[in-house]
Amino acid sequence: MIVLGLTGSIGMGKSTATASFRRLRVPVFDADAAVHQLQARGGRAVGPIGAAFPGVVQAGRVEREALRRAVLGNAPAMKQLERIVHPLVRDAERRFLARARRAGQRLVVLDVPLLFEGGGEKRCDKVVVVTAPAAVQRWRVLRRPGMTPERLTYILSRQMPDAEKRRRADYLVHTNMSRHAADRAIRQLARELRTTPPPR
Repeated sequence: MIVLGLTGSIGMGKSTATASFRRLRVPVFDADAAVHQLQARGGRAVGPIGAAFPGVVQAGRVEREALRRAVLGNAPAMKQLERIVHPLVRDAERRFLARARRAGQRLVVLDVPLLFEGGGEKRCDKVVVVTAPAAVQRWRVLRRPGMTPERLTYILSRQMPDAEKRRRADYLVHTNMSRHAADRAIRQLARELRTTPPPR
């Protein structure tokens, strides 16, 4: 089984790429979705986060905006949050991979926004980076509800520069052209990897 890491900075079109892989029936592990599930009512991260950050748990779930305010610009708080969440996400990822192997999948995707930043590329056989020009990225992100230039600057400060991600990638998908062109590139990539012998 080939494990393909999928990553890209905010606003680069990673969600669109993920949807393309899913339409091709490629199993996708969505790290962001896993975090949301962990922080939802009954999630395994709710108790530890509530203990570490009093007041951010409301009605049995983590109130994400309250948590964001608690850690924004506070490096020690962010590290504390990562120590809680990251092992739980990794556990969910391991269970996803085990299910895929049992099902005989030839190709799976790990959709991880901070893949390179966290050293996650070591768990992948290949990595694809979705990319677009900085002006396109900025335009996309600032259209999102609640997004500000200051918040975008903070988010980008925590992410590896796009140029470095592109340098490290095995494959690139450019999303600044048409959605059809990006989808075609992903179909071609999936076809290639599904016929590639898996690593021993």
